[in-house]
Amino acid sequence: MTRWRRPAWWSVLLTVGAAALFVRLGVWQLHRADYKEALLRRYAAAAEAPPVPLRQVAATPPQDAFPRVAVEGRYLADRVYLLDNPRHDARGGVEAYVPLALPGDARLLLVDLGFLPGSGDERTPQLPPLPQGELRLHGLYLPPPGTGLELGGDALASQTRWPKTSIYLDLAQVAKDLGRPLYPRVLALDADPAAVYQRAHMFDFSAMPPARHRAYAFQWFGFAVAVLAIFAVLHRRRGPRRTDDR
Repeated sequence: MTRWRRPAWWSVLLTVGAAALFVRLGVWQLHRADYKEALLRRYAAAAEAPPVPLRQVAATPPQDAFPRVAVEGRYLADRVYLLDNPRHDARGGVEAYVPLALPGDARLLLVDLGFLPGSGDERTPQLPPLPQGELRLHGLYLPPPGTGLELGGDALASQTRWPKTSIYLDLAQVAKDLGRPLYPRVLALDADPAAVYQRAHMFDFSAMPPARHRAYAFQWFGFAVAVLAIFAVLHRRRGPRRTDDR
């Protein structure tokens, strides 16, 4: 027969608190998964939407939305930046960015040209020449890639030759390097089969996609069940063992 020992008040409080915390974390992960799925749906819808003039959304872009815009300007073709941390395939490669000068505007718009695959070695891929003169471009007005801890500080300031390379794209560093202000987002150009660059842009959830949030939620709920199970095991009292008299 199994009997229960009366638990100490602190053990009850600790168990309930831990289980509640794990459940709350699991629910939060589920909410994050739903939020990111909604962002992905809006992203997919934006790629098919008709473009609006950049000036309508440039300075104050709508939060959690990705407008498709049209803009005219000319590339500063000698000021290319390469983001060398994306890995779209086994060969590596770089994501290329170039500032776009808009007529009568001191601010520059950083344009994401797309991904240029590498050749499997450590050399920077050969960049194709950029078109000259006034251009009309279309694409999604997206938040810049995420930044992180860059050891050694501003990598752009120490480079004297172009294109400049960094493992993170910090718009503040780029603006300082160019000596001109930038718009708060980047223009990710529409896909173009004729372009050398791969432009299958995707909103960056590679580090934490919705499915991973749900996996973490399941893990947190499992921790909550484990805490209650451990509490039950530690506070049960078994009856004396029966022995056979011979």
